[in-house]
Amino acid sequence: MTAYEERERWEMQPDVGVGPLRFGMSPAEVAQALLVSEPQARVGGDYGQENFPGGVKAFYDEGTLACVALDPVIGPQVFLAGFPLAGSHPGQGQQFLLDHAAEHGNWILFTSDGSLALTDLGILLRDQRVGEARLTRPLFVTDFGSSG
Repeated sequence: MTAYEERERWEMQPDVGVGPLRFGMSPAEVAQALLVSEPQARVGGDYGQENFPGGVKAFYDEGTLACVALDPVIGPQVFLAGFPLAGSHPGQGQQFLLDHAAEHGNWILFTSDGSLALTDLGILLRDQRVGEARLTRPLFVTDFGSSG
């Protein structure tokens, strides 16, 4: 599958969630919403992380869903004003977010790794190497103050 082939489409709801996932869900509720019995993998660290089939990663803060990351190639697609947030060219993605922020008055944040976020919409656009290319990998967060 390439980044531009048909994939599941999810809706983003700032401060609420993305697709079937709602911020504040427990790990069991996340698995149920994704129609699986359990994640493919669990990773420790500052934030509990669970990796699910279909390119979805869930991050938990104090046991509740605080961030969702989507794989740039196989993860669900989320659009912002018609722009595909997953699997796009990173330069185009950053320029789109800057233009969107200028037009709509969004708050922007550049992270230490060079990623760009629209903090009031809860979108962090990172990039990821896929083969020889780099593609955008969106993260949806509930609180930029606690989701490094």
